[in-house]
Amino acid sequence: MKNTFKQMTLLLMFIMTISACQKSQSYEYPFQNPDLPIDERVDDLLGRLTLEEKVAQMMNKTPAIERLGIPQYDWWNEALHGVARAGHATVFPQAIALAATFDDQAVFETFDVISDEARAKYHNYQENQEYDRYKGLTFWTPNINIFRDPRWGRGMETYGEDPYLTTMMGVAAVKGLQGNDPKYFKSHACAKHYAVHSGPEWNRHEFNAAASPRDLRETYLPAFESLVKTANVQEVMCAYNRLDGLPCCGSKPLLTDILRNEWGYKGIVVSDCGAIDDFWRENRHGTHENAASASVDAVRSGTDLECGQSYKAILEAVKAGTISEQELDVSLHRLFKGRFELGMFDNDALVKWSKIPYSVVDSKEHKQKALEMAQKSMVLLKNDNQVLPLSKSVKKVAVVGPNANDSVMLWANYNGFPSSTKTILQGIIDKVPGTEIIYEKGCELTTETIIEEFSDAITYNGKPGFDAKYYDNINLEGDPIQKETAKAIHYTTTGNTQFANNVSLNNFSAAYAGEFKSPVNGKVIFSITGDDGYRLYINDKIVFEDWKAHASTTKSIEKDVRKGETYRLKIEYFQAGGDGNLEFVIGEKKAVDFANTIQKIQDADVIIFAGGISPMLEGEEMPVEVPGFRKGDRTNIELPAVQQRFLEALKKTGKPLVFVLCAGSAIGLDWANKNVDAILCAWYGGQAAGTAISDVLWGDYNPAGRLPVTFYKSIDQLGDFQDYSMKGRTYRYMQQEPVYPFGYGLSYTTFKYNKVELSKNSVKVGESVDLNVELQNAGKLDGDEVVQVYVKNNADTEGPIKALRAFKRVNVQAGASSKVKITLPAGAFSTYYDDSQRMETRAGQYSIFVGSSSYAKDLTELSFTIN
Repeated sequence: MKNTFKQMTLLLMFIMTISACQKSQSYEYPFQNPDLPIDERVDDLLGRLTLEEKVAQMMNKTPAIERLGIPQYDWWNEALHGVARAGHATVFPQAIALAATFDDQAVFETFDVISDEARAKYHNYQENQEYDRYKGLTFWTPNINIFRDPRWGRGMETYGEDPYLTTMMGVAAVKGLQGNDPKYFKSHACAKHYAVHSGPEWNRHEFNAAASPRDLRETYLPAFESLVKTANVQEVMCAYNRLDGLPCCGSKPLLTDILRNEWGYKGIVVSDCGAIDDFWRENRHGTHENAASASVDAVRSGTDLECGQSYKAILEAVKAGTISEQELDVSLHRLFKGRFELGMFDNDALVKWSKIPYSVVDSKEHKQKALEMAQKSMVLLKNDNQVLPLSKSVKKVAVVGPNANDSVMLWANYNGFPSSTKTILQGIIDKVPGTEIIYEKGCELTTETIIEEFSDAITYNGKPGFDAKYYDNINLEGDPIQKETAKAIHYTTTGNTQFANNVSLNNFSAAYAGEFKSPVNGKVIFSITGDDGYRLYINDKIVFEDWKAHASTTKSIEKDVRKGETYRLKIEYFQAGGDGNLEFVIGEKKAVDFANTIQKIQDADVIIFAGGISPMLEGEEMPVEVPGFRKGDRTNIELPAVQQRFLEALKKTGKPLVFVLCAGSAIGLDWANKNVDAILCAWYGGQAAGTAISDVLWGDYNPAGRLPVTFYKSIDQLGDFQDYSMKGRTYRYMQQEPVYPFGYGLSYTTFKYNKVELSKNSVKVGESVDLNVELQNAGKLDGDEVVQVYVKNNADTEGPIKALRAFKRVNVQAGASSKVKITLPAGAFSTYYDDSQRMETRAGQYSIFVGSSSYAKDLTELSFTIN
């Protein structure tokens, strides 16, 4: 008690001291005074800026205003599933995997952790006067677009196909990022991409999306509305595409009429990067003649900040009288208010978030949270004859497949860089140290050949890997800005990923040196892929030289080598703007030989196949052109053919076959569902994925993830990718039977819904109703169940078959029961009506479905009346 009193006394003295300092301190300008209202401070600052300074502050990379003591700032930062693209950070499962947890509280906690790391990194950068991209507090997260079609490559960044699940996860992410301090936001979140944006990637800069009023209001806009009204999101990003003929970043109906006037949004609107250019550049939207007219329309529609450079033309537009300086001030007021509310212009002693120590970054506690979220995201799709969980006494396990030993795949896209990553293979090795593990890759993701790489045979001064040096110019001149050991050379700046910490995204060069001691006699492939320029030296002689800025090229040579001989390697590289990549592979090229692989693993007691796809194949506007994929999207949803053949060969062994599926989207698993013994959907699980997967496979964690997307049988169950109508799409409108439905997932235990009751069978319009469930764990293992509640308006023949309106993840011990109460608010019964052109809850008969998935057989139906 005495200690508590002493602590309170010291705290009070500290607060009084700070307050006294504030009152006694004089400020050169009123905008510097934290005691003044923020609007007053912003107005004072704006009144001191020149027109040139104002225009420069309306683009994401803002210059310093040194005469006023304002440092430069870049608004562009990312935190999709961890602080991204800024070096060391905890890497959580990809967003689609977070949605699979069906646990919005856990997602909130995750983003609270992420924003802790964000704040710690920001203040560290400020102390070191580092102000460039990915070092600020304005995070362009979350992506709340609806994953309406599994072919969309960026669907992995979303929370799935359902508007309600997307809303709940998005609200959790925003609240976790922005914090709960009444004066200062912890960071900014950003709802993107507004609106009606979910592929294709290859034509997004010219595509015109068309959506009916009903689809717009019931599917594409609800999450955005909730993030504005419920989560108080501080930024909204407008999308690349057009909607009903208007570019989204210049759409008055979207940005003014709906977002600001109807929903009351007061925050910042930022363009997607390069989206204003799309208004006027050749072969894009073609709605405007030049940068000036595009920029003026964007600002007047409500786009405050451009990610890009078109807004430079605003300066001449003001001078020409096309737009007034006062119109710019509306946007500038929002922008500077945002920075004031983040505490950027105040003493750190006043901002509680500044006290977060840098030691939180990838700390032990955060690593544990990454593991927890990976565990929670695992979805068990099939488990015939209870093959899983595996016994720890199993003597020999074969681990095969292209994703088994790939750590980078687990990071997904828009990622940070963890201190360590547990691959699937390593997770299994660690889980059963007394078991013999046979590893054979067997095949690559898509090709009929496989390169047996010799990366482990490369050393520098006796240590594994290449000696790597990076320079802040394209000529390898001066002192390196970064030195490190590179165990593999596989880099890309596509998606704005750095080659290494402190290295820019463009206009840099690199040098790698190492020695290759050949493990074989015969021909070995030396292959290099690079964009923009590269040289490969073997034994100090140039083998390849392509030292000019151009699109990506690949060069390979087969060289006769002798086992045990050492070959000196050196690679020089430069990047001169745009996207860059560099990949070096050394190994033996072989045709896929499944018979040989199976011979090596034939004595195994169980086979674990780790396959699927990769963020190197699906993602944002990628330079990928292989069968089944196009520019980051997919042209079909089946497992790549070479993997399908591998699975079929493995099936013929007669051994128990477990398929660990890594993907950011739904895969056509019709054959696997009929033939494989067990299937575990592991997504892109982040730095702890290998541990989480092995925990599930061996029963140390009882899986309870649920699918946030429908797993269709094939592309034949999908409509035109470019058709944004929801007819026939997702579980809400699909008439056919999928392989696995939305909300589906198995457990190692059995749950029974013994009592499912409503508190009332009828209510008046505007009233809520409580749903009560007695949930019994009738199995022998503790576990989580996800209670899902769906609603249908029985009179609505054009509406969804059913729509998710509530869910709750509940832990129940083996043999015990739990009483679950879920409140359905009046809005849960809301429907879009053409006659009123708005969402309303009206009197009528409704059905409420309660159960473990959207499958009809998994649901109990209750009748309900609204009077």
